[in-house]
Amino acid sequence: MKKTRILIVFLGLGLLWESIAWYLNLNKESEVSTKLPYLHSVLNSIFQERQLLWQESFATLLNAGTGFVLGAFVGIFIAVIMSYSKLAERVTFPYLILAQMIPVLGLAPIIFGIVRNGDVARIIVSGYITFFPVSVNMLSGLNSVEKEKKDLIFTYAANKFELYRKLLLPAALPGLFSGLKIAAPLSVTAAILVEIMGANSGIGILILRSLYYGSSQAANFWANVMASAWLGILSYILIISIERLFSRWTKIA
Repeated sequence: MKKTRILIVFLGLGLLWESIAWYLNLNKESEVSTKLPYLHSVLNSIFQERQLLWQESFATLLNAGTGFVLGAFVGIFIAVIMSYSKLAERVTFPYLILAQMIPVLGLAPIIFGIVRNGDVARIIVSGYITFFPVSVNMLSGLNSVEKEKKDLIFTYAANKFELYRKLLLPAALPGLFSGLKIAAPLSVTAAILVEIMGANSGIGILILRSLYYGSSQAANFWANVMASAWLGILSYILIISIERLFSRWTKIA
C-alpha cells in the first residue's frame, strides 16, 4: 500500500510537470516556455546521456564522500573531546557556531582560490559542511546519558575508555546518525557548488555547461539537476541503511 501511494504521488507530480510545460509552450514566443521542457524530454535526455551522467556523478560522489568521511571523523573527535572536558566544550563550542556563520557560497571560492585544485577544494568544503551537524548531534547524544548510569559503570571499576566504549558511544549513535543524515546531502551540494566555480569533472560541470548554452540545453540542464538531486537522495538512503545495520548489530550485541 505504501509503495502504491508513493507511485501515485510520483505519477501526479509527473502529470503536473507535463501540464505546466504544455501551458507554457502554448505561447511559442515566450522565453519562459523554453525554461521548463517537457518531463519526457528530460527523461529522454537522461537516457541518452546516461553514461556521461554516471561518470560525472561518480566523480562528484567520490569527492563529496571523501570530504564527508573526513568531516564526520573530525566532528566525532571534537564531540568526544567536548564531552570529556566541560572546559573544552565552553572554549570550543562558540568557535563551532562562529565557523558555521560563514556561508558556504562565500567560503567555497576562497578555498578554491587557495588550493587551486578542484578535487581538494570539493573535499575540504564537503568536510567543512559535514563536521558541524555531526559534532553537535554527537555531543547531544553523549551528554544525554544519565549521571546514574555513569556512576553505575564506575562501580564496576571501569575506566574512562570503558565508559565511552560500553556506555557513552553506543548511547550517542542515534544522535550521530541524525547528524550524518543531515550532513550527507549537504556534502553533495557543497561539492557541486565547488564544481560550478571551477573543476575538471563532476555533475556541477554539466550544470554549468548546460546553463552556458541557454534555452537550447534546457532538457539537459534539468536532467543534470535531477541527477544531482538523486545523488543527495542516494547519500541519505546510504546513511539510513548503515544506521539500520548498526541498530541490528547493537541489538545482537
